[in-house]
Amino acid sequence: MDARAGCGRVGSRAAAGTPVTFRSVLRPVGRIAAFPRVLPAAPGPAFYRAPVRSVPRWVLFSSVSAPLLLVAGWSIAEVLQGPGYDPATATISLLAADGAGGYWVMTSALIALGTCHVVTACGLRPAAPAGRMALAGGGVTAMLLPVFPAPSSGGSFAHGVVVAVGFSLLALWPVLAVRRRTALLARRTRQAVAAGPGAEASPLAATAPWGLRIGPSAAASALMWLGGGWFLLALLVLDTAGAAERVLTFAQSFWPLVVVLSCVRR
Repeated sequence: MDARAGCGRVGSRAAAGTPVTFRSVLRPVGRIAAFPRVLPAAPGPAFYRAPVRSVPRWVLFSSVSAPLLLVAGWSIAEVLQGPGYDPATATISLLAADGAGGYWVMTSALIALGTCHVVTACGLRPAAPAGRMALAGGGVTAMLLPVFPAPSSGGSFAHGVVVAVGFSLLALWPVLAVRRRTALLARRTRQAVAAGPGAEASPLAATAPWGLRIGPSAAASALMWLGGGWFLLALLVLDTAGAAERVLTFAQSFWPLVVVLSCVRR
């Protein structure tokens, strides 16, 4: 009932000589207060699953450019090196060695690859800081490879140290990029699902992008370490170090793109 209508009715009673009591004045106000209140609905699971943070578009460009520049660099450098270079047995480092025919191409590709990793790490805000630092460190080691080039024959301790550090950082960054709180919520959600249909799972467990969840990240890191073992076996025993190194380096340059795509598609 409208309050003005109630007040008008009280005024008409007074004009007609009807006695006005305190109860008759408060009755319209009580009827108004008895109306049900319309409250906003509580947010559902879709509200919590909405992306809180995403990545800028320039991170997508840097992550796409990294594997393309790497493959283009060693492909062009192989052509410039000549028919004596066997990509199945010879490593990529020989293409950036002093005096190599494609030295400037492979050196530029390594510097560009490292720059792309650093740029991607700067913009990958959904990842944990430790993982972003490891990815940026791997990019810095790629840029340091031309400073410590491999010799045309034999080995180099400094070059080997830079390669080992860079490989380790790029193999560790997937698991380091997983946030601990998200991993804990995911584990509790799995436990709740296993407990039965009556258990309630946390809606925040689905907030992490697919590429930053503990399962895919641990699998990617494990495959990279297995690839490192395959490279050592190919270098020391099988004489196929070139093929193993190309597969491993491409996988490590491609995984940042997978993570970025999982953040963009949310």
